[in-house]
Amino acid sequence: MSGHSKWSNIKHKKEKSDAKKGKIFTKLGREITVIVKNGGPDPESNSKLRDVIAKAKANNMPNDNIERCIKKASGEMGDATYEEITYEGYGPSGVAVIVETLTDNRNRTAGDVRHYFDKFGGNLGQTGCVSFMFDTKGVLIIEDEDGVIDEDTIMMEALEAGAEDITFDEGSYEILTAPENFSSVRDALSEAGYTFASAEIERIPQTTVSLTSEDDITLMNKLIDILEDNDDVQNVYHNWEI
Repeated sequence: MSGHSKWSNIKHKKEKSDAKKGKIFTKLGREITVIVKNGGPDPESNSKLRDVIAKAKANNMPNDNIERCIKKASGEMGDATYEEITYEGYGPSGVAVIVETLTDNRNRTAGDVRHYFDKFGGNLGQTGCVSFMFDTKGVLIIEDEDGVIDEDTIMMEALEAGAEDITFDEGSYEILTAPENFSSVRDALSEAGYTFASAEIERIPQTTVSLTSEDDITLMNKLIDILEDNDDVQNVYHNWEI
């Protein structure tokens, strides 16, 4: 559940999530909890819940887990309160980093995030210091390593559904949408029979930067890994071109 830079970064994220399914499910559970508390437990009337359910299914989260999280958040199975806090800062050599969290203890989370930045060659900044470098987009990834999807057909269907752009790279289609059109485009393509390797609202860097120093590359990888490994961290976005 991390940064975005075409399919290479999405695949990087997917490989990590495959190795950490339990942690991914915990993070998704928190996200479902917050969305249900804010908008209700019915996905028909709560579009954000519908979106996160689709994301959970794309990450192979079992339906029983999803339903249990919804019941828990709606008060049927206890109570939990989480706060959404976003941190912004710089990694090694000025790489822009955004960290989205859901936490029940803001002091703990702030301390952890600041420590990670300091330890791995970066520094935590003020709100707004790097977010202007990113655009918020709906991102849908459809895998087609076997080449069975007709490119003209999927392009026509995606654009007719309201997508802004569609590209093919390394055996996968990447479809971008405006945030407000994300749900309708995803639903239309799902009804057309497509399945998604990833379906999320993401922050996409307007430009990317390269790291040439092996030390900086090592530090940046460690920073991303330790942030993603923290239970309070939901998403990590950056403008490093991996």
